[in-house]
Amino acid sequence: MSPAVRLGLYYVALYLGTGVSLPFIATFFRWRELSGAQIGLILALPMLIRPFTGPALAVWADGFSLRRTPMALLGIGAATCYALMALAPGFPGLLLGWLCAATLLSTLSPLIDVVTLRRARIDGFNYGLPRGTGSSAFILANLAMGAVLARTTPFAIVVWITVATLFGAWVAATIVPPERVHEDGVRPDRSARWSGLGELLRNRVFVLAVVTAGLIQGAHAFYYGFSALLWRQQGIGAPTIGVLWGVGVAVEVGFMWFLEPWRRKVGPERLLVLGAVAAMIRWTAFAFAPPLWLLFPLQGLHAFSFAASFMASLRLIEKLTPPRNASVAQAINSALSMGFMLGVATLASGPLFDAFGARGYLAMSLMAALGLVGAVRLVRGERAAR
Repeated sequence: MSPAVRLGLYYVALYLGTGVSLPFIATFFRWRELSGAQIGLILALPMLIRPFTGPALAVWADGFSLRRTPMALLGIGAATCYALMALAPGFPGLLLGWLCAATLLSTLSPLIDVVTLRRARIDGFNYGLPRGTGSSAFILANLAMGAVLARTTPFAIVVWITVATLFGAWVAATIVPPERVHEDGVRPDRSARWSGLGELLRNRVFVLAVVTAGLIQGAHAFYYGFSALLWRQQGIGAPTIGVLWGVGVAVEVGFMWFLEPWRRKVGPERLLVLGAVAAMIRWTAFAFAPPLWLLFPLQGLHAFSFAASFMASLRLIEKLTPPRNASVAQAINSALSMGFMLGVATLASGPLFDAFGARGYLAMSLMAALGLVGAVRLVRGERAAR
């Protein structure tokens, strides 16, 4: 089995879980009679602490000989926390369970991205192929859960993500290529691994790139947390909501699979500009509760608001980072883009949802506009460096 296929299988396992948790976990919390503010707090807290937990877990993971070992351990831990969350009696237990599970699970994506980017460079395959295969599993999972929720209670959401996460841990331990953390086989001590983190944080261009990507990705918070609830309020059924999410991820897959030559030609800095502009258009339109027929083309903008900015951030961070700091660099990128920035926006999204409904998307448009400012600065810096 080729490395690309092995890595694709892991992404499939990973996104079978997130394909349900991301669009539908708020539905589970609402079923457990939590308010919008409580849901926002639960979803936001793991993201807010990720700038600390993400790099710390990445430094811990770099202490192993093989990258897949900590991936398997993190998956087992996350699945255990999901199972405990299913049994939690109220808000505190749900908060603790989600906090632990999401914190452990969030480290898996940057760890597998480091492996895939390296294998893609060595073996000559497109990173977007295994990653896009995972996104295809995301589509299947959210379509399946949309159908399941039409026939049963939201308790099925937690059962699904627990089983999917355990499956991912097994795939990590047995199928992911045995990639060494350190090419020379020598593991640096803990102080050396932490010093690499300090080097990255002193690099101004690196920090600007991470913050810019974080603003654009973080602007998806209101959509991630409350789009399903808002669409249900508009009279859109759960299966159709699954289809809408599937359309967004389908264009993401198409971008990753088929636009590799164009993406390389444009460059990561300009892709961030395109991602910010697409996010501003998308969230401004969503703020006015467009009709169902218009939601489908607006979901097509996910190819740029998410996929283009995500791929740009990975390539830009890889470009700005020495190989010895690759894990920590991608963990920092994930900690801000899918962590702190997204967490702040998610924390704000709960009260925005309670107070303004769909108009809360306008705050996301403003966040994307700030990301556009950073992306333009990166483009200018790249031109000046030529």
